[in-house]
Amino acid sequence: MTDRTLTNPLDRFFDSYFRLQPVNATFTGAHEHDAQLPDWSLEGLERAAAEMSALQRDLVAPHGGPGSQLNMGESDAVDRDLAYAYLEIQIAELEGNHFQRSNPALYTGEAAFAILSLMLRDFAPATHRVDALEARLQAIPTFLEKAKRTLEAGGSPPSWTKRALNECSGAVHLLSEGLPTWCDMKGVGTAREDRVTAASGPALAAFEEFASWLQTRFDTPPRHLGCGPEFFDLLLRRGHWSQRSRRDLRVELGERFDQAKAQLSQMARKATPGGWTEVQSRLADRHPSAAGYLDAYQRIWEACRQRTLECDLLTWPDFPIRYVPIPRWARTAAPFLYFLHYRSPAPWGRRAVVDYLVPPIDGTLEATELDRLLQATNDSVIKLNHVVHHGAIGHHVQNFNAYRAFSRIGCVAAVDCASRIAMFCGGTVAEGWACYATDLMDEVGFLTDLESVAEQHTRLRLLARAIVDIELHQHTMTEDEAIQLYRDDVAMSPEGASKEVTRNAMFPGTALMYWLGTQGIHDLRAQRRTADGPAFSLRAFHDRFLSYGSIPVPMIAELMSRSDTE
Repeated sequence: MTDRTLTNPLDRFFDSYFRLQPVNATFTGAHEHDAQLPDWSLEGLERAAAEMSALQRDLVAPHGGPGSQLNMGESDAVDRDLAYAYLEIQIAELEGNHFQRSNPALYTGEAAFAILSLMLRDFAPATHRVDALEARLQAIPTFLEKAKRTLEAGGSPPSWTKRALNECSGAVHLLSEGLPTWCDMKGVGTAREDRVTAASGPALAAFEEFASWLQTRFDTPPRHLGCGPEFFDLLLRRGHWSQRSRRDLRVELGERFDQAKAQLSQMARKATPGGWTEVQSRLADRHPSAAGYLDAYQRIWEACRQRTLECDLLTWPDFPIRYVPIPRWARTAAPFLYFLHYRSPAPWGRRAVVDYLVPPIDGTLEATELDRLLQATNDSVIKLNHVVHHGAIGHHVQNFNAYRAFSRIGCVAAVDCASRIAMFCGGTVAEGWACYATDLMDEVGFLTDLESVAEQHTRLRLLARAIVDIELHQHTMTEDEAIQLYRDDVAMSPEGASKEVTRNAMFPGTALMYWLGTQGIHDLRAQRRTADGPAFSLRAFHDRFLSYGSIPVPMIAELMSRSDTE
């Protein structure tokens, strides 16, 4: 239970959060629970919901309730509102059937990243991390065994079961190949490696046994993919802080989707006679050489930074990043897991330089595989995805600012964890800003004509994702219909469309946050330009916006408006 000796309700909230979500705690840099896994047994879920209900009573603000008196000068008031809303969502999630009671991939992802979270960042000497690794490895068999009982009551969509099976394969690779290689590379010593090896054997067997059990799940009646409109509306209202209805958003999305599709066709035809298909082919052919592959990332990053400074778009932080190949110990496991190239650095215990992990190129690749990889990571992909969106002005710059925000929740909410970010409320800023930043770099001429077409295709894809998000979870679109939308209207491959729908279904409201956040920032910028008149400055607006951290965009808009009148 919560430590009642803590006098500040927010201190009790964070104490509870990190204890109930120990893997999340590791990713945020709070290492008191590095030896533990969460308790997602049926009894554990009930205890967690009861604890969260008690915390809600503590968090009712002095002004009479959550959401009534946002005040930039009172950071506790903002965080109390956000914490209260987080608990509302979390209690509904724990008591509902969409997450731990139906989704085996939550368990496989949590167990795999319980180990990876201790391996990916050198927050302490490897010799010190071995104790926590050993303890978590020892806990995995019980964790997965209890998962079966929690999941037995309800059916799982086959696509979720397939993802969990895939993650079991990744975990087997990690434990059988990756972990011994990591121990050897880190020089943990024979005695420590022997302890880890002894603990990893039962954990590996547990993943294999869980995979066998999952195979039997294909014969159980699957549940509906969607979470239902009631829970989705809770996410919209209390997670994204949106005052608009699903219906209004869906109408606007439909109109914007049609406009974006027509604009993509027009831009592609203007750029090349063959339209979008030919644009894709030309972009794939424009890639670095094998010898210049790794340098291309850093070169484009520097160009992005220079363009940002020339155009005075924002204050560029001292937050160095380097592009390095995915470590050798992770290469066989990574394709099966939620293994991000850019994983947000921990807010606490920040390293001097952040490593951005990219697909490796070495002498072992055959010519055809080398050509495929270079085409897949062409200049456009490097610039739009790996630099602008993630490693430079997008996520990386936003993370730096978030970690210095006045809001404690805004500091940690958007940290990447095992399967999703630490708190749902961080999504509209984190993903909205990264997409907005790419729009911004297009505005200032950083993209080539063909890259601008590719960015327009991304806008169309994000609109499609938002539509599917709403439609799936209000039960007005089937899995097959969603896949068809992605294939027919966004030109996604069958495999890519299927994986996208699986992600949409597993985490309701998540796909919507990209468009909702991006559009919200554009709208807020227009409002501030009108309010400030000739005094408006892009740099001042962006610096001010980012200073609030990873809290919902509508909340930032309200805080900005209120601070102007105080």
